[in-house]
Amino acid sequence: MRYPIVIHKDPESCYGVTVPDLPGCFSAGNTIEETLMQAAEAVECYLEGLLLDSEPIPNPKDITFHTNNPDYAGGLWETVSINLAALVREVTPKKVVSLSKVSTL
Repeated sequence: MRYPIVIHKDPESCYGVTVPDLPGCFSAGNTIEETLMQAAEAVECYLEGLLLDSEPIPNPKDITFHTNNPDYAGGLWETVSINLAALVREVTPKKVVSLSKVSTL
């Protein structure tokens, strides 16, 4: 899955990232490269939390869907790629283990 992100840079600050399709998912970095890596990690953590809570994973919208939102005016648009299948494989054993521990208490 490729999630669109918007990057903002204010004077005297690092780069800030917002992930419009994942409310409350933010990140930052000192360089564009670091910002992109931190954004991917933030998205993975956000999705991992949804999986652990058995919540639905939102489908990413196209960047053009978000460009008219005034909150993102002047931002640089990019996407981060997330391997959802690998994330599901990683999270599922954790969830099974945690559920089995709860049921034995």
